[in-house]
Amino acid sequence: MNNPLMTDDLLPRFDHIRVEHMEEAIDQILSENRMKIGQIAAQENPTWETLAQPMQSLENKLENAWSVISHLNGVMNSDELRKVYKSCLEKLTEYSTELSQNAELCEAYKKLKARDDFKDLSEAQRKSVDNTLRDFHLGGVDLPQEQKEQYANLSMELSDLSNRFSDNVLDATQHWYKHITDVADLAGVPDSALEGAREAAKQKELDGYVITLDFPSFYPVLTYCENRELRREVYEAFVTRASDVGPDGGTWDNTPVMAEILKRRHAMANLLGFDSFAEKSLAKKMARSVDEVLDFLNQLAAKSKPIAQREFGELTAFARDTHGVDDLQAWDIGYYSEKLRQQRYDISPETLRPYFPADKVVSGLFRVAEKLFDVQIEAKPEVETWHKDATAYCISRGGDPLAWFYLDPYARQGKRGGAWMADCRVRWRNLRGQLQLPVAFMTCNFTPSVNGKPSLLTHDEVTTLFHEFGHGLHHMLTQVDVMDVSGINGVAWDAVELPSQFLENWCWNPESLELIASHHETGEPLPKDLLDKLLAAKNFQSGMAMVRQLEFSLFDFRLHAEFTPDAPTNPLDMHRQVRSEIAVVQAPEFNRFPNSFSHIFSGGYAAGYYSYKWAEVLAADAFSLFEEKGIFDQDTGKAFLHKILEKGGSQEPMELFKAFRGREPEVDALLRQNGITEDAA
Repeated sequence: MNNPLMTDDLLPRFDHIRVEHMEEAIDQILSENRMKIGQIAAQENPTWETLAQPMQSLENKLENAWSVISHLNGVMNSDELRKVYKSCLEKLTEYSTELSQNAELCEAYKKLKARDDFKDLSEAQRKSVDNTLRDFHLGGVDLPQEQKEQYANLSMELSDLSNRFSDNVLDATQHWYKHITDVADLAGVPDSALEGAREAAKQKELDGYVITLDFPSFYPVLTYCENRELRREVYEAFVTRASDVGPDGGTWDNTPVMAEILKRRHAMANLLGFDSFAEKSLAKKMARSVDEVLDFLNQLAAKSKPIAQREFGELTAFARDTHGVDDLQAWDIGYYSEKLRQQRYDISPETLRPYFPADKVVSGLFRVAEKLFDVQIEAKPEVETWHKDATAYCISRGGDPLAWFYLDPYARQGKRGGAWMADCRVRWRNLRGQLQLPVAFMTCNFTPSVNGKPSLLTHDEVTTLFHEFGHGLHHMLTQVDVMDVSGINGVAWDAVELPSQFLENWCWNPESLELIASHHETGEPLPKDLLDKLLAAKNFQSGMAMVRQLEFSLFDFRLHAEFTPDAPTNPLDMHRQVRSEIAVVQAPEFNRFPNSFSHIFSGGYAAGYYSYKWAEVLAADAFSLFEEKGIFDQDTGKAFLHKILEKGGSQEPMELFKAFRGREPEVDALLRQNGITEDAA
């Protein structure tokens, strides 16, 4: 028990965890689990206490070790860790497939479901058993032995391919950089970004400035840099990552990886009797059919595209009339959009940045959560973490701890890009009545403080932080004690974004902005004229933003719905086809967006990226009740807490939504929030 990954500690002992502990822990846990599962499955008369609860205990021990390994691979990546992670992932995939195809264990769950006293179990317990039986079917338990082996092999291969896709994107992203010695080449780029570029150069022991493909580095270049050729160079490097073209073309090319992933997903779906992987993915989602998803996306597109076309026409005319640009290119869109925003609203993200110091935003976010859900959040700097940037926090109510979380906010070498929430521990009560509190990992990639100056966030980054914390609250504020449906576990994938997108609304309200915005030097609140401009500019180019997200959603869903092994769909061709139908900004021929679309090829959103828009409808409609009652109305906050957040996956999401809102969701609130109305067209 000297291995820190195999203890019962609620909070991982990061100061003591070493790479050599990882595979040792996974090997031992898998070995013990296999032995115990055989005994559990052999029961003649299984009950909740002798079957489901012991199985959750085994799962919990494994998840507690793997969640930490997986997290460290994402935030402290190294060659040594990557190798161990890949080896562990292969073993876990084999184990998971073996478990889902264990016919004896499946029969034990069927016996449990058939018991006369099954109806006496709690709703969460019954839902857990139903989900487990569904997952047995989706794991191939009903297949003949030969096809079971096929399915297992496909699972192993898919796991390896997805991991390879992710590694290629990370390597391609972190390999490229642009060294600049003459600051004149960066004319227009804000001082905050220049300081970051200077620091990046120092880290590489270079003079001058370094631009990388991390978001805080390349985004200011595309948005503010007057040097059009540099914008093009950075844009091309970004959109050709992990592909056959561009500055590193062919080095980490994901083109063959995507083809193999799609082929195997389709084959797995066919083995289970589904026509496509898109159809298979819906077996665990709110949406009931492929047609329902496509109709939903196409209806949103029909309402949004006229607005987007009008906005793009305005941008094209602005670039031509005020800057003499007749050939607006993809690498010009961000630059001239920002110029137009400044002309129209006299505001830019850089104007606002001094009012959003990271420390103030984080404390304001906590205050919003405290007011809405009657909790207290306190930093615990004495708790071990994996990096000096990361901090542990405790959430409590009335002095009683409810949950813990870690926040790791800043970009650095060896850290995967983007922002995400992941579970570290799941709320669960064992047979002895002992309660394990939930623990979350919250990760972002904001610009770190440089030369003693605080990290200052854009309003978009503030929104990102609120989004991820919404996921965290869903995981942490659950009151469900059954592991399989506790927190975000068991929540339909197209409903899991509801709490995250819901919480974003508090980034746009004057009452909540008072809590999260103040000048980093003077402490003065966001001036009313800036607040008015921020709110006035909220829906600037919202039509273009909407069709861009719909482009990603339709590309993903159609790619998986229309794939056939006889004439396999080329992701690049599908992307171009979808763009031709929905996009208003035409991409250059060298664009290879699919090659780095990690959400769907390595991030769990395959045939599910539409979930963002689907859940956005739920979130906008849920927030409309706060608009009616007051954004900090205590009764409405308690209702959302009790009827959505605390319930986790213990009930169907539509039933939970109706319990909160009193009816099924309506799309009108989302369109109104985005300024997409018939009048706007």
